[in-house]
Amino acid sequence: MQHGFIKVCAATPEMRVADVDFNTQKIIEAVNESAKNGSQLTVFPELCVCGYTCGDLFNHPALISACENAVEKVCKATEGLKTLVFVGVPVEVSGKLYNCAVAICNGFILGVVPKTYLPNYGEFYEKRHFLPAPKFPTLISFAGQPETIVDTRLIFKAENCPGFTVAAEICEDLWAPKSPSVNHAKAGANIIVNLSCSNETVGKAEYRRTLIKAQSGKLVSGYIYCDAGEGESSTDTTFAGHNLIAENGVILAESNLFQNGLLYSEIDVQKINSERKRVSSGYYLDEIEEDYTVCGFETSENEANLTRIFSQTPFVPENGATLAERSELILTIQQKGLEKRLKHTGSKTVLIGISGGLDSALALLVACRAFKSLGKDTKDIIAVTMPGYGTTKKTKNNSLRLINALGATAKTIPISDTVLRHFKDIGHDPNDRNVTYENAQARMRTMVLMDLANDLGGLVIGTCDLSETALGWSTYNGDHMAMYGVNASVPKTLVKHLIAYEADKLGGEVKKILTSILNTEISPELLPPDEKGNIAQKTEDIVGPYILHDFFIYYALRYAFPPDKIMFLAESTFDGVFDKKTIKKWLKSFYERFFKHQFKRSCMPDGVKVGSVSLSPRGDWRMPSDASASVWLEYFK
Repeated sequence: MQHGFIKVCAATPEMRVADVDFNTQKIIEAVNESAKNGSQLTVFPELCVCGYTCGDLFNHPALISACENAVEKVCKATEGLKTLVFVGVPVEVSGKLYNCAVAICNGFILGVVPKTYLPNYGEFYEKRHFLPAPKFPTLISFAGQPETIVDTRLIFKAENCPGFTVAAEICEDLWAPKSPSVNHAKAGANIIVNLSCSNETVGKAEYRRTLIKAQSGKLVSGYIYCDAGEGESSTDTTFAGHNLIAENGVILAESNLFQNGLLYSEIDVQKINSERKRVSSGYYLDEIEEDYTVCGFETSENEANLTRIFSQTPFVPENGATLAERSELILTIQQKGLEKRLKHTGSKTVLIGISGGLDSALALLVACRAFKSLGKDTKDIIAVTMPGYGTTKKTKNNSLRLINALGATAKTIPISDTVLRHFKDIGHDPNDRNVTYENAQARMRTMVLMDLANDLGGLVIGTCDLSETALGWSTYNGDHMAMYGVNASVPKTLVKHLIAYEADKLGGEVKKILTSILNTEISPELLPPDEKGNIAQKTEDIVGPYILHDFFIYYALRYAFPPDKIMFLAESTFDGVFDKKTIKKWLKSFYERFFKHQFKRSCMPDGVKVGSVSLSPRGDWRMPSDASASVWLEYFK
């Protein structure tokens, strides 16, 4: 697939124990079906050709020979498909039997990967029939192919698809303290396949799911776990076909228990490679303990439909319970950051400019939480309303109502006359409502807050959020500046949910006011209201919808996706909400604004980090203020 997405499949077909011909036919049918659906990588369960539960039948040469013949049939069936296939087979090497994963592509066996760790406890007794993987690679004649390499240290690399590199481990290998996949990842594999036959017992599915999430997250990799299902012997155990496809700690797809079938998803190898470079490249480039053999193959390049669903609000959890838990955590992080700053500075009070909008409401809520936690009176929170030319009756009333409802101290300082005198001083015509007209108001409000803070021994709390910082939607040395920014890494789409959560928690009059604020148009209110007294200056009409920009911010900054990939994802995610022309317009605007306004981020005040994206020059984001956007804007020409 395009943009780094690899279509993958975990296939658990119907099978019969020791009925090799039947199983082979079902495997071939599944290979054809997965290839028809665009799969570039298809994984089958452990020992699927004959069945994991054959017991002492593994000692019979007839079964082993039939399995080898079966692999030859599967090979022939893959000719022309260019789909990498892993099947589980018992393989004899120099009179020794190994539990193996055989990698096949386009009619050719690429390699044979033997199982490293053999369980020999409880219901498992693999050491009765198999030996652990040999320490050194071996060449064998197998399934009609004169030379086939047998080794655990194999990397399967797509020669026509950059970044598509695969390695295999088998069932118990995942449970072992030092899984082979650790070295696989360090050697360059970004997708790990696991051919498994894990029987089902109470609680095992939850543990298996946790283990696979953790392994894919720890290795920053894709992980395909293919489990044996119905058809294995039920003499003492049952098998549920619990298939899982994970990517960097997230389960992308999961099968229903006790339901054989094919499970599909797309693993983003571009995202995996980007993340590895960002966080831990040393883990994957250094200290590879063993030599690996790279086995090249060609994969299909047919475009398949993207089945993965991407959230329109990637910063916001979609699950209600998770969102509530996450909201509480974020608010607590903001609160604790402010508490530390108050203790360190010995500030008697804090000052917040309250506009009746989302960001200042959130900052006030955080301040109240911090003051209560410290045992301080919320009356020492000085919440200042500074009505100007664009202030509407609704926002001013909401500001005062919220301040009073939360028990803070309200202070109103009109700025219109002061700004007019300033215009006279600098020779600006107040009828010219240009950027000077707007920014003078923002800077005046900041000056008022700073001087009050000096007078009262307080700390000015910034309200600017992550989305505004990314877009440069703040006045330099105006609302851009503060003594501590509690919203610094909270994107606009998340601000709304944090306020809604706190509103539900506090209830009563506070909830009514916050609900009104949530339903108010986002605006800096720097231009006069319309003839009906309503907000005339609407932020999203000027800079674009925040739901789009937060989507862009997440994928451009968190994963360094290029513009064409972000466009691809946005078109799929916002289908029916925004058309292609609109998305492209605002994506271009995002890049232009992001590069143009880096100088503001280079000197932004301290602010607490709450999530995976931060633009602090002292933390996550380091970029010269005069960097060119030409490489990124090339896409839009």
